[in-house]
Amino acid sequence: MGDPNTRKTTMQAKLRAQLKKKKESLADQFEFKMYIIFRFKDEKKDPAVFEVEQVMPVMTNNYEESMLRGVEEEGYSLESTKELIRKDVVQLHAPRYQPVRKDMIGCTTEIDFFLWPRRDLEKIECKLFSRWKGEEDAPFKPLLGEFEYFSKDYENQLLLLIGRKDKRGLIVNNPSQSMFLFCDMHHLQTPTRKAITFKLSSLCLYLPQTELTCWAPGTMDDVMGPILPF
Repeated sequence: MGDPNTRKTTMQAKLRAQLKKKKESLADQFEFKMYIIFRFKDEKKDPAVFEVEQVMPVMTNNYEESMLRGVEEEGYSLESTKELIRKDVVQLHAPRYQPVRKDMIGCTTEIDFFLWPRRDLEKIECKLFSRWKGEEDAPFKPLLGEFEYFSKDYENQLLLLIGRKDKRGLIVNNPSQSMFLFCDMHHLQTPTRKAITFKLSSLCLYLPQTELTCWAPGTMDDVMGPILPF
């Protein structure tokens, strides 16, 4: 028998070749579920959990222009951006969410989460799950990728964006480049001074196509059960 990893790599290569002819990506063959978790520095405080209404997969090269614009605005380096563009990476966008709370079930809205200035947030964490399309009876399984963004990291990047002409769609990313935040800058007039705030408008996760079939043990219910408020 051949090596399992070799067989898996060969299968993925053949599938990507077939999908390329159809102008599809491997990500189009999956259904995704994503949860966004805002964890607080006070460990006694329950995290704020949101379920993404619809996860939208997009190939990275489709966003090449906006990524390079981020380089011009010093949001991230040219070297790191070129590396992402060269990779066979899928962007998993989360434009809308619903709060996972007993009193707000079914309330779906665009993300508009207050990010800065505030001192209570420890990090933003995302949990990503998938299953093959057409397997509605199968459980969603957790993907192996880690997606987290500590407040100290995104705050430093947001400070660099103050003074930019563009106020909407400003992009910052975590050090591992697995999570990108799309933020809007707002100017508020107080009785004594002008204040600047940043709010999260949407986010996306970056995942190499080769990791789309790399699942961790267990199911979505196993992972989210201890985190959900009910």
